[in-house]
Amino acid sequence: MNNIAEVLRINEKELLAGITGTSGSWHEEFSSSSWCYVGGLDPRLTEGDLICLMSEWGEVEDVNLCRDQDTGKSKGFGFAKYEDFRSAVLAVDNGGGMNVLGRTLRVDHAKDYKAPKKKEEDLGKEDDMGGVYGPGGEGGGG
Repeated sequence: MNNIAEVLRINEKELLAGITGTSGSWHEEFSSSSWCYVGGLDPRLTEGDLICLMSEWGEVEDVNLCRDQDTGKSKGFGFAKYEDFRSAVLAVDNGGGMNVLGRTLRVDHAKDYKAPKKKEEDLGKEDDMGGVYGPGGEGGGG
């Protein structure tokens, strides 16, 4: 059984047992981390696209789109960290199976995920949206 079907099956079982949203839920095992794994991404998607996709379920605090070290191309998966663990639960329950650019997404908890350290040359660039929108922000004017 694939991951998406398994999540649906477990969630249905929890609903019938009346333990959804309680400490008896299977999500509780992952409550120490607000990181989610997101797989099945089209390689053309960017970090900004990943934020947009995942923000449907809550405030995204950080993302890591995994890229090939040599080419810089997306590997088709990444990680998103939410401000609140409950948003991660919503993303896992609702994001898996979503079709984006003809691909089916897989969204799962990432219990022990640790974001990579920022490289020294990347420090201070976090707020620079020039690579996404060009100079002057979204409107492109100055």
